[in-house]
Amino acid sequence: MENVGFFVQNGGIVLGWLGVVLAVALAGTGSAKGVGMTGEAASALLIDEPEKFGKALVFQLLPGTQGLYGFVVGILAMGKIDTSTSLQTGFALFLACLPIALVGLFSAIAQAKVSIGGITLLSKNEPQSTKGIILSVMVETYAILALVISIMLLGNI
Repeated sequence: MENVGFFVQNGGIVLGWLGVVLAVALAGTGSAKGVGMTGEAASALLIDEPEKFGKALVFQLLPGTQGLYGFVVGILAMGKIDTSTSLQTGFALFLACLPIALVGLFSAIAQAKVSIGGITLLSKNEPQSTKGIILSVMVETYAILALVISIMLLGNI
């Protein structure tokens, strides 16, 4: 019974911090994986065509934004946690962080796959490489939607 009382008293703080950790860690993990995957493809291109570095870098940077979005949501959520955070508020914070945590993780990896295709396009048909950027940015749309909904949810807590 004592453990239940402890959880009711401190569970809000724990859940709030868990939301922060997930938003930052999952979105950051997706971005790290995506930037790494894209960097490998860009490195292969640059062996023979180092002059394409700037364009390849754009493709590599795109999957990195999800980590930034998770970081922003984490900071916003941290500002709402204090020693008096109730269980209800902590649960709401946890749920508000989930959209960017999950969408950030999976969309960064999906975006990396599209960006790798864009790097292939850059290597074979450089004048058409902008189309590869547009295709990669289409995946970004869903990360932005997750960022917006997480911010809106946090604003209502």
